[in-house]
Amino acid sequence: MTGDGGADQRRRVPRTDTLLAEPRLAAAAATLGRDRVRAAVRAAQDRARRGEITPEDVRDAALAALPAAAPRAVLNATGVVLHTNLGRAPLSPAAVAAVVAATGHTDVELDLRTGRRARRGRDALDALAAAVPDAGGVHVVNNGAAALVLAATALAAGGEIVVSRGELVEIGDGFRLPDLLGSTGARLREVGTTNRTTLDDYAAALGPRTGFLLKVHPSNFRVTGFTSAVPVRELATLGVPVVADIGSGLLAPDPLLPDEPDAASTLRAGAALVTASGDKLLGGPQAGLLLGAADVVDRLRRHPLARALRVDKLTLAALAATVGDPVTPTRAALHADVGRLRERTGRLRDALAADGCKAEVVPSVAVVGGGGAPGVELDSWALSLPERYAEPLRTGAPPVLGRIVRGRLLLDLRCVPADADDTLRAAVLRVPGDG
Repeated sequence: MTGDGGADQRRRVPRTDTLLAEPRLAAAAATLGRDRVRAAVRAAQDRARRGEITPEDVRDAALAALPAAAPRAVLNATGVVLHTNLGRAPLSPAAVAAVVAATGHTDVELDLRTGRRARRGRDALDALAAAVPDAGGVHVVNNGAAALVLAATALAAGGEIVVSRGELVEIGDGFRLPDLLGSTGARLREVGTTNRTTLDDYAAALGPRTGFLLKVHPSNFRVTGFTSAVPVRELATLGVPVVADIGSGLLAPDPLLPDEPDAASTLRAGAALVTASGDKLLGGPQAGLLLGAADVVDRLRRHPLARALRVDKLTLAALAATVGDPVTPTRAALHADVGRLRERTGRLRDALAADGCKAEVVPSVAVVGGGGAPGVELDSWALSLPERYAEPLRTGAPPVLGRIVRGRLLLDLRCVPADADDTLRAAVLRVPGDG
């Protein structure tokens, strides 16, 4: 820039306070902090003064320099109910309300009636105990792996854990069960083979150093063919505590998932302790559930490691609300009526067609995901679009994640809330046409 024209352009650069009052920048300041947004505004103003951008572009340049708010809400149209990369179970409205209420001061460790200290998280623990009456004691830690680590540390550190070779699983992101348990100071006594383990294999491994027998549900894979495994009911006859990691957090049997172990049935079969995750089939927040004999759970609760693994008040609030909610989003997605899914998908196709966007309604296959119910397929329906829609939908606002099958983008509505159909339609329509 040269001469008066350059000076005039510099004078037209918007003032900082004016920009910070602009709705989109004000909203960004509310989440990212005013200082961070002010720095982005000043950097954009400097660019305008140097002539790199016009004064009218300062606001957009400041917005573009800001990081996206994290985490971002995503519409899950993949057909995977518990999508690990999307945070597994979405919380129910009741759980969300409970979390909001818990953001301030709460009675998490206070008896308001007496004014004295109370058992931490008693609402969540009482809800779990009521949901699984077969458990003499319940405790909660920060995730499923932590529940197993606490059990191994408290019951078998310096001793042995007897486990089938066919159940030494990798739980995700490279974390392997033998490494996890070995870190506790316990020694793994592996028995049987990859595909076959018998009761005699376990019995032969028992000794004075045995802390417990570990039964692990292979939740994210299936072994078929010439196989055998020993159920908890038979392991319990050996006179040694049985710890069963059922994984997915199903508290009671679900006819839709007949092969998925649940806490109540496993305890009735004789397990001394059941460990599970709270953010899978239970449909709640990330948490590790420990349910079992009162003396065993009390031993875990009193172990020094339990303090390091305890959950915060937000998790406890969400967990209490989840356990008391008969229809979580996870359960609703699992048991969604296939006929209604087809009707919804058809209405969405018709609405798009009215705006000039051609899509098809096609059969789809949904899955449980999150390491739960491997092999179980759920009949569903999806909106089929050209593959080119995948990236702009994934990077849009809100992001929409589908799955690509044979060169087509499928948007399965099983996990999309019905009240989000209009949002999904608008997102699709924002994708530029073929021109």
